[in-house]
Amino acid sequence: MSCGKKFDSGSCVIDILKDIVDAQNDVMHDCTTSCERSIADLLGDTGGGSGFDTVPVILYCKDGCTPFKGYGSKRSGDDCKVKGSFFFRVKSVDDDGCAILELLFAERRHDDDDEDEVEGSHRRKGFDPKSPADQSCKNLRASGICITVDLNCFCHVTCLPAAATL
Repeated sequence: MSCGKKFDSGSCVIDILKDIVDAQNDVMHDCTTSCERSIADLLGDTGGGSGFDTVPVILYCKDGCTPFKGYGSKRSGDDCKVKGSFFFRVKSVDDDGCAILELLFAERRHDDDDEDEVEGSHRRKGFDPKSPADQSCKNLRASGICITVDLNCFCHVTCLPAAATL
């Protein structure tokens, strides 16, 4: 798979994310790029059924090529806690380059309330990562927090290893 050949939208970020959505939808009911490897792992092309359902991605903004951090909240009673993440699951991409992304978080290791996040071996009140390197990509879980973005605002995509997030 090469960038821009299947969908030919003129944007390689849009095209690769469309490829990821197609591959993820197929599974829902060594010199390759991280995205090609993750898509192959997702589809089980590298040794049988993988059990994976997601290719987590990090997007980089055009202005200064900084990693994009999305924010959102899931209503919990009367509480509204805003959370941020650099890791996303692509839910959909339309023909105009708008995408719905779901924020991904590392699986919590304790039965604590939502305010205490556990990241690695560190426990931080209201953990808010400053860099993608502050987040663990092990045991990623879907958050149910979705945002809409214009993919034309991004210049780079990094794929993390395929994962089982549902």
